[in-house]
Amino acid sequence: MRLFQRSGGTPVTVTLVGKPGCHLCDDARAIVSAVAAETGATVEELDITAEDFDPAQKAEYWEQIPVTLVNGRRHDFWRVDRDRLRKAIAQAARG
Repeated sequence: MRLFQRSGGTPVTVTLVGKPGCHLCDDARAIVSAVAAETGATVEELDITAEDFDPAQKAEYWEQIPVTLVNGRRHDFWRVDRDRLRKAIAQAARG
């Protein structure tokens, strides 16, 4: 079942902020990828350890990775709930 069709709503991007070697990030990535595939959302990943990562966001997110954002708005941290993410994507798609 597809909750979001790109042609029928606002494009949705789910951003996963994590770091290499983070097992919670790996778990979150699997859920985010699966839900994005179901809903048609785009996924982007940001490495919090990258030199060009925003210092203010690094300070805010460092103790909470993985952090997920939906269209740039903070959605969740540490764990990702499939149903909650689906609902957030559907809501973002409606504008």
